[in-house]
Amino acid sequence: MTEPAFLPILLFALATSPSREVDRVELAQQIKNGNHNAFHTFYDLHYNMLYRFLLSKGIRDEVAKDLLQQAFLYIWENRSNIKPKKSLRAYLFSIAYSRMLNNIRDNKKFDDSGYDDRDKSVEISPQEKMQHRELLQAVKKAIAEMPEKRSLVFDMCFMQEFTYKETAGAMGVSVKTVENHMGLAFKDLRAALKTFDSK
Repeated sequence: MTEPAFLPILLFALATSPSREVDRVELAQQIKNGNHNAFHTFYDLHYNMLYRFLLSKGIRDEVAKDLLQQAFLYIWENRSNIKPKKSLRAYLFSIAYSRMLNNIRDNKKFDDSGYDDRDKSVEISPQEKMQHRELLQAVKKAIAEMPEKRSLVFDMCFMQEFTYKETAGAMGVSVKTVENHMGLAFKDLRAALKTFDSK
């Protein structure tokens, strides 16, 4: 089943985003500055959610743990490149997600791959296809129903990965206004997708 690249990243961000945008930015800045405690906080906040995601995609337990360690290690070793205004959790997810796809691709010919063949049937399940379709429609509907400026801010910051400052400059508004719009956009999406929560 094909799915838009942004959908798993969006769902991960919605599931793990803190209630206050400023907390996320501050945590990313602390990690960039080499703060070990901030990094451990980030690790604790996101490890279990991402671990469960990898398992749900058929990745074996030990391989999922290894991929996660690689993803977190990559962020720590490249912390000087962190852009606090961009979503660090979405970046973490994209790293782990890419490594997962590479693992499946590189090992699919071997019996000892990290991919659990027992879960392949899940991807072609008619029920999951229907749920995925409904989920995607709900996301699109929620975004379409946002006020125009909020929708535009969300598209620029989350989908196009503009910084808050870049978005504010392009729209002629303050960075604080952009932050407020993003907070409200995530709130709208979480409310719209409540029925899709699967723990």
